[in-house]
Amino acid sequence: MPNEFNANDIFEIAIKIEQNGAIFYRNAAEKVDKEDNKKFLLELAKMEDTHEATFESMQKELKDTEVFSTAFDPEDENILYLKALADARVFAKKEEPVSEFKEIIHSAIQAEKDSIVFYLGIKQLVPEKHGKSKIDYIIKEEMSHIKLLVRKLSQQ
Repeated sequence: MPNEFNANDIFEIAIKIEQNGAIFYRNAAEKVDKEDNKKFLLELAKMEDTHEATFESMQKELKDTEVFSTAFDPEDENILYLKALADARVFAKKEEPVSEFKEIIHSAIQAEKDSIVFYLGIKQLVPEKHGKSKIDYIIKEEMSHIKLLVRKLSQQ
């Protein structure tokens, strides 16, 4: 597998992570009893939807050099690999949220941390001329989720 990624590849994975996050929060909202907790989780799902749209918009604005890959990848293995990682590690599809709100928040915090670690690691594989700096925006967005989750956890 080629070992060079570009900003377009990273936005593809960011979009997938946001989609998985929205699914996680909506599924979790169905399992909690308290209405304010349900509302909080649904708001997080909406934030994930908004971030997905933001990343799609940013992806459309990429310059040719940020989309172009010098690696020969006719089967799109790079992006398939990244999507598989997103599904397996960050808001994994197989993870079903529990009904205990604090456990849901802890799981969500861990998933957001995992996404940040993923982006920090993958950032090292993206050349500057292919949009490396755009990954910082994604990391900042994920960090804002952690702040919200920690604040909510401290209120419980």
